[in-house]
Amino acid sequence: MKLIVAFAFVVAVAYAAPQGLHQDEVVLVKETPSDNVGLGGYNYGYELSNGQSHQETADVINAGTENEALAVRGSFTWVDPLTNVRYTVNYVADENGFHPQGEHIPS
Repeated sequence: MKLIVAFAFVVAVAYAAPQGLHQDEVVLVKETPSDNVGLGGYNYGYELSNGQSHQETADVINAGTENEALAVRGSFTWVDPLTNVRYTVNYVADENGFHPQGEHIPS
């Protein structure tokens, strides 16, 4: 009987202990809501607590013509969790394709 009471006490203490903060939990730090959606372009961005971020702006070019296209400019950043190195990629995506640039990307 004492063993059952002791076991129940240990279980109760384990469940009552604070669970603590999750170190791996990522939260939104900053957000730039999109504007002008559907009116010739957009602009948005966000930043997360783990160092990840993304900003992007787009405009319609050659509107109303057969060559109408969306020209997108932006950047995204992340931190490598193993080396703690921050990487940033700047890019343009338009009628000529996706063109990323970054110090870690070979030319």
